[in-house]
Amino acid sequence: MPTPRLRTVFVAALLALAGAPLGACGDKPVAEPSAPAVATSAADAGGMAALTAAAKKEGALNTIALPSDWANYGALIDGFEKKYGIKVAVENPDGTSQDEINALKEHRRDGRAPDAIDVGDSFAQSAARQGLLAPYEVAAFDRIPEDQKDRRARWANNYGGYISIGCDAKRVKTCPSTFADLRKPEYKGQVSLNGDPTKSGSAFAGVYAAALANGGSFDNIQPGIDFFAELSKNGNFIPIESSPETIAKGRTPISIDWDFLNLEYADQFRKQGADVDWRTAIPFDGSFAEYYASGVNRDAPHPAAARLWQEYLFSPEGQNLRLAAYARPVLMEAMAQDGTLDKAAAENLPTVEGTPTFPTEGQREKARETVNRNWTKDVTG
Repeated sequence: MPTPRLRTVFVAALLALAGAPLGACGDKPVAEPSAPAVATSAADAGGMAALTAAAKKEGALNTIALPSDWANYGALIDGFEKKYGIKVAVENPDGTSQDEINALKEHRRDGRAPDAIDVGDSFAQSAARQGLLAPYEVAAFDRIPEDQKDRRARWANNYGGYISIGCDAKRVKTCPSTFADLRKPEYKGQVSLNGDPTKSGSAFAGVYAAALANGGSFDNIQPGIDFFAELSKNGNFIPIESSPETIAKGRTPISIDWDFLNLEYADQFRKQGADVDWRTAIPFDGSFAEYYASGVNRDAPHPAAARLWQEYLFSPEGQNLRLAAYARPVLMEAMAQDGTLDKAAAENLPTVEGTPTFPTEGQREKARETVNRNWTKDVTG
């Protein structure tokens, strides 16, 4: 079990004593719970019951860039709305991580800003450095691995996966399984990414994975840019953002994307009876894992709902809903230990070799700067 945080215990003790009579030694009045807008934990807001009541009073939650078929956001939003009676609005569902950061800035004071964000962790680190996120520790904060959260609790990773290669076996005679395969002439006009890597976390990760497969490292993403420049020059890479729609229409028969998305797309196509045989391979020559981070807007229009949403995302219910859509919950190991993990869903995850490693914040930032500087010039310019 995690060691309790002294601050949380201290606040809880104060709240428990709130109704006690003053002693003969001139006891000081007990501090009131913090307002939701500045609360750094549920205990700081007066406890989960008080936070929930405040969120229900607000009655709404603003979100952005949460497509229903991404890491089970459809089920998560439905579950949150049914559990708390709070209406969730999703602006620009197909937006990018950069769109989310832009929205925090552009709508900072007008009530239209997202209350919380879901972005690639390199984007979360950037948002934190810009002072856009509020410190908030969910109840499970101590159980989140140290390398998956901000030490000041401005963001924490919630779920993740591995970069994979999706392929429509009905349109591609032999599906590729490695980055090296993608160089073959038979894949001309077929290889895509899920977006622009200067704006999209998933596309950025695809470039990072390609770098690892081509002599690069966490310190050197340029070989990944060079790889796509080569594919673009020989006609294999096409600058079309892949999606279930482009896949179904045959426009992007090969897509480099997260394994949880490619696996979920396969399920969708089967259920719809679509003329698509979507298969997923995790390339051994460019194994790259990354997580997506959640954070609270410092100027959230609905500060209590924003914090309650975080609690839901990091609860066993929220984490198992991620797992049901093949996304790897950040609390997976902790939940396996305490018996709250959905074991059947966990068994559906693709097998990967070795223990994933992750670039540091400095390495990610350097890589982002390189991609922002060179992608358009080298690949799509």
